[in-house]
Amino acid sequence: MATEIRALIEEGAARLKRAADDPRREAELLLAAALRRSRAWLLAHPEERILDCDATDRYESHVTRRATGEPVAYILGEKEFWSLPLAVTRDVLVPRAETELVVERALAHLPAGESRRVLDLGTGSGAIALAIAHDRPACRVLGTDVSDAAVALAASNARHLGLRNADFEAGTWYEPAAAQRFDMIASNPPYVADGDPEVAWQVRLHEPPRAVYAGPTGFEALQTVVAGAPGRLAAGGWLVLEHGATQGATVRELLRATGLAEVATFRDAAGHERCSEGRAALQG
Repeated sequence: MATEIRALIEEGAARLKRAADDPRREAELLLAAALRRSRAWLLAHPEERILDCDATDRYESHVTRRATGEPVAYILGEKEFWSLPLAVTRDVLVPRAETELVVERALAHLPAGESRRVLDLGTGSGAIALAIAHDRPACRVLGTDVSDAAVALAASNARHLGLRNADFEAGTWYEPAAAQRFDMIASNPPYVADGDPEVAWQVRLHEPPRAVYAGPTGFEALQTVVAGAPGRLAAGGWLVLEHGATQGATVRELLRATGLAEVATFRDAAGHERCSEGRAALQG
């Protein structure tokens, strides 16, 4: 293996062409992590020779894992979401940029400085819950997940970020919330149909299936979340949820059929319908 930074990056990028959309950038990130330096430092020192064999061995291991499709977030153990550094493990789905749209829409219905109760269903790493808790410190946020490992990870992320207004409990969907009512319910549930051939091979191989696949139709989890919302929303409360790019029309029908009003769908940065919302009736 080469020892010059520029050559190390070029070698890594060549090996990552099949697994990565931006292989050079990912090679830079993996090398920076292996050297325990910043990516900016690497780019400023392309001719620097790395004589630390342990560091080059770490880089080799990182590149080998990434070449098999393993997400960079799992390799490095961290993923940024909503500008927050979150620990990530193979127990949870890697937070995606498009899920930030759920946070954006939730925050639009949560006035700054006002106390509200928020529920995040299928919290995973805690990404949605912690982003809301961070930007709305007066709110109290509860994240639930069927996975004990996910709940432990989300709680650890909350502690690391110093967010004391977010709690996490294990259980199926609304179960941990008991008889509570919430001003906001947010969720990024599984919404992929079992065996969907469009799922990237990297996801099929490495991310937890129960966080990806919903069932034979792909709507099973979405239906559960929507059906349970009226009994958990406070008067005038909102449900905001992520869904697949072709599922918007059906999700809007589900929201209206459940009695929610002001139903709308929003598009992600790629122009795909990605997030729908509806509001519980206001008390007269």
